[in-house]
Amino acid sequence: MNNYESSGIFANIVAVEVGKHLYWQVGTYKVHGQVFIVSWLVIIVLLLIAFIGTRTLNRVPGKLQNFMEYIFEFLQDIAKSQIGEYEYRSWLPYIATIFLFILGSNWAGALIPWKLINLPTGELAAPTNDINTTVALALLTSLAYLYAGLSKNGIGYFSRYIEPTPVLLPINILEDFTKPLSLSFRLFGNVLADELVVSVFTLLIPILIPLPVMILGLFASSIQALIFATLSAAYIGEAIESHGSN
Repeated sequence: MNNYESSGIFANIVAVEVGKHLYWQVGTYKVHGQVFIVSWLVIIVLLLIAFIGTRTLNRVPGKLQNFMEYIFEFLQDIAKSQIGEYEYRSWLPYIATIFLFILGSNWAGALIPWKLINLPTGELAAPTNDINTTVALALLTSLAYLYAGLSKNGIGYFSRYIEPTPVLLPINILEDFTKPLSLSFRLFGNVLADELVVSVFTLLIPILIPLPVMILGLFASSIQALIFATLSAAYIGEAIESHGSN
């Protein structure tokens, strides 16, 4: 391979990008259309699976019912272990929804070749490939654990900010800002990095070789959904068990 060919390949790698936004004009605002389209596709698929899997429940479950029960028990264990045996039931729907939506979004980006769908402008991509989506999910978790703390402990929830000493007040307040930041950027960064790696390998060796990377990406996407849901449950459990309840 001569220097000209090497520089050409290097230039192509540098030019790799993941996602061109599909903008919709709503009044004076521009929204990312690909997020709405793919998000609703993921939601519809999840609803269809849930409807088909729970339409007829039998004492002796079939394969699909077994699968649905396994998913339910898996998510139930996450909520119970992080929030507590007596409080987890009211938060199980939220934790399950967060996990399934993130998992579906990540897998939609890893499995479906959105680039093959030609649009006038922009392209479709996984919703979690957009920082706005991950920030919104992280803020939902922040509101959830704030509500959990207030509903359980009342105004006494805020005493946690001055414990064990009032000197830690700035740090405890800063913690509430770093939690959504870490949640959102961890998810966004991992999804973006995975799609970049697949794009580079596809550019260099377009046949067969990217498949193991894509499989690894599916595994990593599942882990990211698990981490986000587990941390969300842990934050809610921490707020419920605040010192204000003592």
